[in-house]
Amino acid sequence: MSVVVVLHEPQDLVNIAAVVRAMKNFALRDLRLVNPAEYDVFRIEGIAHKTSDLLRRVARYETLEAALADCRFVMGFTARGRSAKQNVTRPREALAEVIAMQSRGRVALLFGREDKGLSNAALDRCDRVVTIPTNPAHASLNLAQAFCVVAYELFLQRGELPPLKPPRRRAPPATNAAVEDAVTAVERALEAIDFFKTRNPVMVMRTVRTVVHRTPLDAREAKLLKAISIEVVRFLERRGAR
Repeated sequence: MSVVVVLHEPQDLVNIAAVVRAMKNFALRDLRLVNPAEYDVFRIEGIAHKTSDLLRRVARYETLEAALADCRFVMGFTARGRSAKQNVTRPREALAEVIAMQSRGRVALLFGREDKGLSNAALDRCDRVVTIPTNPAHASLNLAQAFCVVAYELFLQRGELPPLKPPRRRAPPATNAAVEDAVTAVERALEAIDFFKTRNPVMVMRTVRTVVHRTPLDAREAKLLKAISIEVVRFLERRGAR
């Protein structure tokens, strides 16, 4: 993927490590650092475990101009508004454009320093300026947080989501008879604890059926619900409560 992440003058090594970890999580490989206040590969890898392959690819630059020189499209991320006219957009729309722009060449995702963000001069170099929507009363995100939002959105746009892990044991949908057996067992358990003493049993059980059918239950779940209800009755019988 021809996307590079550029951090302009990051001040906190922990934030660099958090960005590296998020890059690993969301399958981004190339990080460029412009004049970081501190940089220690050993410490970063201690925070962002199993990222040595990515850290070997990190490139450091003295100027932003050099870091962006070979990029054909630059997207800057900032919480600050400016009175000057800009091509401002939101992450989801912007990152869809990143996908389209990759065929034209390298795309840079540019983030500024933690205390000041991107300067006006840096934003002037951007083809798009992106603002992550947040509470207006507290708009600025931490660098690592902002990057994680962006990396996740880009991951979604690429459509490479891994499938959800299937359950260890699959079960077919419960039959109507199995559901009725479970509901009957629930009714007996409710009777055993005098639940219907001040309630209309017909209305209560209709609601129970509505809940059960809304789910809907699979065969294992119906069997478990029945077993739980039967055990409630047996427990009360052993204690002499019935």
